[in-house]
Amino acid sequence: MKITIKSYITMAIFGFVATSISAQSMSKKFKTIKVEMKINAPAERVWEAMVLDYGEISNFSPYIYTSDYINGSVKGVEGATRKCSFNEKGTRWTHERIAEIDKINMTMRNVVIEAQKFPLNMDNSQAFYTVRDNGDGTCTAGYEFQYRTKPAFMGGLVKGQFKKQLGGTLVGLKHYIETGEVVRAGNGKYDEIKNNYPKATAIKIKS
Repeated sequence: MKITIKSYITMAIFGFVATSISAQSMSKKFKTIKVEMKINAPAERVWEAMVLDYGEISNFSPYIYTSDYINGSVKGVEGATRKCSFNEKGTRWTHERIAEIDKINMTMRNVVIEAQKFPLNMDNSQAFYTVRDNGDGTCTAGYEFQYRTKPAFMGGLVKGQFKKQLGGTLVGLKHYIETGEVVRAGNGKYDEIKNNYPKATAIKIKS
């Protein structure tokens, strides 16, 4: 199977691809990308889609074909696991786990526990899903991706694509929440609607 940089980037964002992992030490220098987008819906509804419906990320990600709970998980709680397929045949996949969850502050840390091998330093990569109530019936959803590539020099080369795909997923989430229409890889919806929304806001973080 030919693995392209684009497919590596897509899987790395949501699947920090590796053979197996228990926890991240984040002991080495890593890069950070953070993007946010306002969504015209209550924070609780967006938190439900992003975290409580953890196994259904394919409802709004334009880069994931299918997603399902695995290992007996049935809802988004700490320790829940899911499988995400990144091509139509289901031969590229990740097994992911909610490592930590803070319901009060609406923050979740996501890691991948099993997947194909790609040049990402798994011990120094993780993602945070966040939802912030704006106090006016809307909220702001965000992804923060902390990563280190292997080899390390690739980190700067792929940063732009990481940011683009994280932003694209927020567009898919916004459309899904506000209209009820599913945006997943392969259904063509993202190409149809992406220009109808503003780009995600990139938050500058020193790393």
